[in-house]
Amino acid sequence: MRMKASIINVTGYIGAELARLLYQHPQVELTSVTGRSAAGQKLGDVFPHLSGLGYSIKAELDSNIDIAFSAMPHKTSVDVVPPLLKQGIKVIDVSADFRLKNVGEYPKWYGFTHPSPKLLKEAAYGLPELHRDKIAAASLVANPGCYSTGAILALAPAVKEGLIYPDIIIDSKSGVSGAGRTLSLNTHYSEANENACAYSLEGHRHLPEIEQELELLNPELSLSITFVPHLVPMTRGILSSCYAKLTDSCKLSTDSLNQLYREFYKNAPFVRVTDKPPQTKHAWGNNFCFIYPTIDLNTNRLIVISCLDNLVKGGAGQAVQNMNLMFDLPETAGLEALAIYP
Repeated sequence: MRMKASIINVTGYIGAELARLLYQHPQVELTSVTGRSAAGQKLGDVFPHLSGLGYSIKAELDSNIDIAFSAMPHKTSVDVVPPLLKQGIKVIDVSADFRLKNVGEYPKWYGFTHPSPKLLKEAAYGLPELHRDKIAAASLVANPGCYSTGAILALAPAVKEGLIYPDIIIDSKSGVSGAGRTLSLNTHYSEANENACAYSLEGHRHLPEIEQELELLNPELSLSITFVPHLVPMTRGILSSCYAKLTDSCKLSTDSLNQLYREFYKNAPFVRVTDKPPQTKHAWGNNFCFIYPTIDLNTNRLIVISCLDNLVKGGAGQAVQNMNLMFDLPETAGLEALAIYP
């Protein structure tokens, strides 16, 4: 019997990508999709590429479902999630509303006081490569941010094994879809095309996630992380270049470093440790995170490059991966697609 799923706020990029992935999932029936501003319209009228799915956008979810994906904007999932949990419906929230364990971080990074501290503690941080068992047992999963996913996966083995000093630099470059569908001047074609810019130098909202998860891996390291995101003129993809000084006691060669990473991710079906630097095109449309660790022998500095699709492994695909774990389905179910190339 196929499990029943619904999407809250299908009209964003992540919502639309969830509809595409869930429709082709062999063990899931997508029963309803909602969108307040588009309620009553056909999904295919809002997203012509999804016209074959035959759904109408509703104002409210069907009640007879097993799981709901909340693709609501930040600050609004906190209102819709608790009632669903009380009905016995499992929830995956793709906003940031349940990602941070420290309730005091929300006023600083998201501008609101979190109304459900208890749920923050109960929610599983939805990075399967680090929290597979917690996700499998959870009723509420907080899907990680796209930048966070690439950076955490790139650095986790080195932090866990204590290979590096705590001063870390993360330089990330994202396609324009990471900003969502809401119109803004910086993402207009004439502004973004043939242009690249750094932003949020005062601190990006994904930084506390990165700090939270890496510190859990090695609490004694007292990390100091500089994270600088950039907008580049492409639709999908995130490339992160991560740098940290290797400790004096670390005597790994490049080959042994690569092997350490492969061992760390040996049970992670969607992480591929590569033999040469990956490109964003390698991840276009699939659920993989490609990671290339190496050593700058001139400076004894760790360099790790990671690539992923911000809408798939950095969003909807990771949410489906989490759903698979929550319902004891094969982790790769519905996510076997290869990259689109060129």
